[in-house]
Amino acid sequence: MTGAQGFDPVPPTTPTRPGSHVASAGVEDERSLGQIVGDLSNDLTTLVKQELELARTELKEEATKAGKGAGMLGGAGVSGLLALILGSFALAYLLDNWMPVELAFLIVTILWAIVGAVLAARGRKELKNTNPQLPETQQTLKEDAAWARAQKN
Repeated sequence: MTGAQGFDPVPPTTPTRPGSHVASAGVEDERSLGQIVGDLSNDLTTLVKQELELARTELKEEATKAGKGAGMLGGAGVSGLLALILGSFALAYLLDNWMPVELAFLIVTILWAIVGAVLAARGRKELKNTNPQLPETQQTLKEDAAWARAQKN
């Protein structure tokens, strides 16, 4: 049935993916087998490129999180080393001189130990928050596989 100006009032079915050619109900696709294969090849190429870009973006985000955690753990290592050095000096002065300067060394050592503990805890938390499984990529790959199966049928 056509409208007043000779146009079909029912719009054609829109494709589910870019470049796909879904025929309207009851209308045959007039493309040759070579064109269909070519279109499918182009669609799959585009799909693979998009999936690779998504995976790269997700990996970059996760690497940033891991880098922050590793940096904090590195800071914790430096703090631990400083605590060991200052603790050693404090103990040496404490045993040798029995003067108040040793108490100052001890206080600085305790402060560095606290800083190291805080950095270690935060770094560990950051590393636990990383998710190397790439959930968005996995979901879209599942959707793409379902789409490819539907195209095959």
